[in-house]
Amino acid sequence: MERPGRLIYLSSGLHRQGEGPLDDIDWTTRRWDPSRAYAESKLYVVALAFFLARRWPGVISSAVDPGWVRTRMGGPGAPVDIDTGQRTQSWLAASMDPEAQVSGRYWHHMKPQQPAAQAMDPAFQETLMTRLAELTGVVLPA
Repeated sequence: MERPGRLIYLSSGLHRQGEGPLDDIDWTTRRWDPSRAYAESKLYVVALAFFLARRWPGVISSAVDPGWVRTRMGGPGAPVDIDTGQRTQSWLAASMDPEAQVSGRYWHHMKPQQPAAQAMDPAFQETLMTRLAELTGVVLPA
């Protein structure tokens, strides 16, 4: 598969609550906690986006928090309408706006935001990618 020009990863502001214990990424030894698992998975998504921004400089790689959107998953009480929820990732995927073409950013409602420090840590990113390669047998090319 050829590398795409842009990668847009959907995450959540809850990634900031992920602790990221990479020795048990697949929850085989810990007691299952769905809220914590969700937060950790979103942390890993942001770290992956930033890893690829560093690894593949010719590819724009971004992470997006669409907010709590009124969907089947979000429910009717979610505060963000579907149009607002999709706007940032659609803009990042297709816009020629120079701001949309900057790699390695975390976005929420059309504005760059500060992600969790752990997600930006190259050592954490490398360890995550090593662990994912061990679990899946897939190693991303340089």
